[in-house]
Amino acid sequence: MSKERASKSESDGRSNHKPQIAGRRRHAAAVICALAVLLLAALVLSITVGRYAVPWKELLSFDTTTANILLFRLVRVAAAVLVGASLAGAGCAYQGIFRNPMVSPDLLGASAGAGFGAALGILFSLGGALVEVSAFVMGLLAVGISYFLSQAIGRSMRGVLVLVLSGMVIGNLFQAFTSAVKFVADPNSQLPEITFWLMGGLSAVRDSDLIWLVIAVVIGGTGLFVLRWKINVMSAGDEEALTLGVEVGRVRLLVVAFATLLTSASVAVAGMVGWVGLIVPHLARFLVGADQRVLLPASMLLGATFLLVVDDLCRSIYTTEIPLSILTSIIGAPLFIYLIARTQKVH
Repeated sequence: MSKERASKSESDGRSNHKPQIAGRRRHAAAVICALAVLLLAALVLSITVGRYAVPWKELLSFDTTTANILLFRLVRVAAAVLVGASLAGAGCAYQGIFRNPMVSPDLLGASAGAGFGAALGILFSLGGALVEVSAFVMGLLAVGISYFLSQAIGRSMRGVLVLVLSGMVIGNLFQAFTSAVKFVADPNSQLPEITFWLMGGLSAVRDSDLIWLVIAVVIGGTGLFVLRWKINVMSAGDEEALTLGVEVGRVRLLVVAFATLLTSASVAVAGMVGWVGLIVPHLARFLVGADQRVLLPASMLLGATFLLVVDDLCRSIYTTEIPLSILTSIIGAPLFIYLIARTQKVH
């Protein structure tokens, strides 16, 4: 009799579990669709707003002036979407593999390296395209040095801990290099340009920039999507992941590589844009939970919308354009404090 009851209890538990899983999937699908619609609405709105407002009735006109304005804004809007999605996706992946919600895409020095590369390019007057190439290469180099340094000195320490510490050291080292470049730069021309670039912005984005951004997003984003279930497993701990057959070291290296590609490409085009990769995954986690299979696309959609709206504000609320990092910090810092306080109340 007891065996029959136990069997019945187990079957009841399974039957109750299936509707819960189906309900979570329906909720996640609904949130993803809502975020996609929100992004589409923000795209249409972003084309019309700015210092030169374009009325709705003129969107489909063939006026030459209106067409030129719309073409320029389309390039900028596309760049904002790609950069926002890249930074949010990289931050989401980093928070998963490092099992820490305080992690951001610049943890291993990608942003610091890219900043030094851009400052170096401006110092030597390389021109816009080569400055971006220099920023991109230095961002990859900084993360590469952090990773191989951790492999060289971390044999007797925990892999994640020594990797984070190596990233902090290399990031600070490249920041020092950037300060040295600013110290020797021409204070009348080069120094203001370096300072403005480091504050982030999309005013100088060109058509050619979109090509490199799209390539980076396709490669890096696809790589993270393929690995997102393994990131789920690794978020439970390295030991659990190993028991389930996940090659922890290899997967971590691949995730870092794809996330670095997204971050370096974004920083090379838009400059230093803070808070997106840190705050947006938190917002997405409140909406869809911690499952990376849903969290990653939700973060990228939300990141694209967030940066698009912030960029609209940057070019609309003042007579001259406000750097992106100023508004992302003003919006992100109090929002992050609110999310942390809410998390503490829940727990």
